Amino acid sequence: MSYGSFPRHPGRPRPARPVRPARRARPAVAALTALLLAAVAGCDDGDGPAGDAKASAPPGGSPSASAGRAPAAVPPSSPPREAKKAPSSSGPSDSPEPPKPSAPPAGEGGGDGPLHGKVVVIDPGHNIHNQQHTAEIDRSVDIGTGRKECDTTGTSTNSGYAEATFSLDVAHRIRSILQAQGATVTLTHDGDRPFGPCVDERAAIGNKAHADAALSVHADGAAPGQRGVHVILPAKVKGGRADTAPIADPSKELGERVLGKFVQATGSIPSNYVGHNTGLDVRSDLGGLNLSTVPKVFIECGNMRDPQDAAQLTDDGWRQKAAQGIADGIRDFVLSR
Repeated sequence: MSYGSFPRHPGRPRPARPVRPARRARPAVAALTALLLAAVAGCDDGDGPAGDAKASAPPGGSPSASAGRAPAAVPPSSPPREAKKAPSSSGPSDSPEPPKPSAPPAGEGGGDGPLHGKVVVIDPGHNIHNQQHTAEIDRSVDIGTGRKECDTTGTSTNSGYAEATFSLDVAHRIRSILQAQGATVTLTHDGDRPFGPCVDERAAIGNKAHADAALSVHADGAAPGQRGVHVILPAKVKGGRADTAPIADPSKELGERVLGKFVQATGSIPSNYVGHNTGLDVRSDLGGLNLSTVPKVFIECGNMRDPQDAAQLTDDGWRQKAAQGIADGIRDFVLSR
């Protein structure tokens, strides 16, 4: 029975209720409680949910999570907390990954596409540095049917835009278009030579590459009023190192396709001063054609000395159309064989 159930007896004092000794807190529990209280008061360093609670507390007050409770005192000797270090570079990061390249770098070719396995050589006419090397480019070289100067400086517009600059720019554009379709494209030079190459070397580059098609980019320097585009085809010649019989007919087909696509892309007219308005001219005096063993043509994209043609040749958008027309003609030719 409980201590409160003793029977009452008159005249007999009630025995005193025994007093239980106060229960002493266990030392380990007390220590843990003190640490937890200290942590609640001092763990907020502004990072994460605790920092958010602090930011939302009224001025001079404490966060709502601890409202109504006096914060535990932090000993004055406790040093301030250091700011958290930035995450290690080996851990996850919120920074976006760098973008992956969407296209192969310039200069590569032979990828997937309708022209995979096809080889094209583009010959940018002249060289912007030729004018500083007149002695070198004036020396004669064998062109099969005779001898001719190594190279020339080319022409320019009346405002000074050089044919060599034009031809290299268009060659770069043609290369990009054909490479995007899977072709392997080689330039005979990229403006990185002191002069040239000489005309015989230009032909040799196409031969060595076993090109499916080769094309030399030029612009003419005729009299004002003489306008339009024309393509130069190799004549059938045989002599010395020259023998164009195997390439004359396929070169004509290449030239016709390039001319047709060029006119379609640019709106240019076939030359009104060369080729009897056909836009096609046949020559036997060009070493770059005479010494070629692969189908090859030259294209004169316009007359730099005519104001109307010059306005087109110096226009960036028109040059892109010109490159597209040339590339389309080359593509149609190599795919037809």
